[in-house]
Amino acid sequence: MTLDKKAMVLSFSLLCACAATTAQDAKPEALFREAQEAQHSGNLALAVSKYREVIRLDPNVVAAHANLGVVLVSLGRYGEAITQYQIALAEAPDSAALRLNLGLAYFKKGDFAGGAAEFASLHKDDPNDVRVATLLGNCQMQLGLLGQALGLLEPLEKADPDSLDLQWALGNALIRSGQTLEGLKRIQKVADKGNNAEAYQLAANLYLGLTFFDEARRDAEAVIRLNPDAPKAYVVLGMVADYSGNEKEAEDEYEKALQIDAQDLQARVQLANVFIMERKLDAARKQLDHVLTLDPNSLVARYEMARVDREEGNLSTAIQELESVEQQNPEWLQPHMELVPLYYRMKRPADGDREKQIVDQLRAKEQERRGQTRIISPQVPSE
Repeated sequence: MTLDKKAMVLSFSLLCACAATTAQDAKPEALFREAQEAQHSGNLALAVSKYREVIRLDPNVVAAHANLGVVLVSLGRYGEAITQYQIALAEAPDSAALRLNLGLAYFKKGDFAGGAAEFASLHKDDPNDVRVATLLGNCQMQLGLLGQALGLLEPLEKADPDSLDLQWALGNALIRSGQTLEGLKRIQKVADKGNNAEAYQLAANLYLGLTFFDEARRDAEAVIRLNPDAPKAYVVLGMVADYSGNEKEAEDEYEKALQIDAQDLQARVQLANVFIMERKLDAARKQLDHVLTLDPNSLVARYEMARVDREEGNLSTAIQELESVEQQNPEWLQPHMELVPLYYRMKRPADGDREKQIVDQLRAKEQERRGQTRIISPQVPSE
C-alpha cells in the first residue's frame, strides 16, 4: 500500500530561469505545453521525449526537470527521476514540492535512508504536516528504527485518527515491534474503512497466525470480493480448511491459487503437505520438485521432501535432509520433532535423546512467547 499521493506537476512559468518569454523562448514553451498534454493524456513516452527536448534547448527550465521526474517515477525509473529532481532543486532549493517529490522517489525506489533524509528535513520545517510525518515514520520502520517510528507515529494518531495512511504505517510498525494485536487493529481499520484488498490480506495472514480462523476466513473472502485473482487469499482459505481437518477443501483452495499463479511456491508447498496427509506421495514429490527447481534453497520444501522420504521408507535420506534444514534454522521446532523418532528407529538413541532435549527447550520458549503475544508457531518458517 503506497502512502504517497499524486506528485506535484509544475507549470512552465512557475519555475523557469527566464525572466520573460522572448522569441527564442517560444519553442521551449510550446514544447513544454506539448509535454504536459502528453503527460496528462497518459502518453508518458512522448512526455519524456518532449521534456528532454525542452531541457536540451534550455537546461535551466526547472519545471521541465521537475515534471520529467514525475513522469519517470510513473514509469518506475526512479534513479533517473531522482537525478532530475536533484537538478531542479539545485536551482530551486527551497521548493517544498520538489523536496517531497524527491523523497517519494527515494521511497518508491526502496531507498528508505534517502527518503528519510528528505522527509526529516520537511518534517523539521513543518511538524504539523501529518502526511510527511507518516512517510518519515514509514521510512524509519523500513530501516528497522521501530522506536523512532512509533515515537513519531503514535502521537500523530491522536491528532488525526482518520488518516488511513497513518493507520497503515503505525499498524505495520506495531506488528514489526511484536505488538501484533495492536497493529492488527489498525490494519483492520484500513481494510474496512478503505475497502483495501492489501490490508485485508495482511489482516487475514495475521489472524491465521493467531489461530483466529473465522476472522482469517472473513478477511480472505473480502480480498476475493475485491480481487478474485488474488492467489494469497485462496492460500489463507486453504490453510484454514487444512487446520480444520478438511483436506479436500484445502486442496481445492490451493489449486485455485495455482490456477491464478502457477509460480506461487507457498501454495505448492501447502498442497504438497495435503498430499502427504492423503498419502499421495508421488503427487507431493512432484509439487516439491517444482518448488525446489525454482528455489533450491527453500527450507520449507526441503522439510516437506524429508517427510515424503520418511513416508516412503527412505529414512537415512530423510534424516540427512532434516539435519541440513535444522542446521540452517536451528530454532524451527518441526525438523527437531521429526528427527526424534527417526533417530530411535535407526538405533541412534543418543541422537534421539539430544533432539528430544532440544524439542523440550524450543517448546518451553514457544510457550513463553505464546503467553506474551498469543501467536502460534507457524507451520513453516519465513524465508
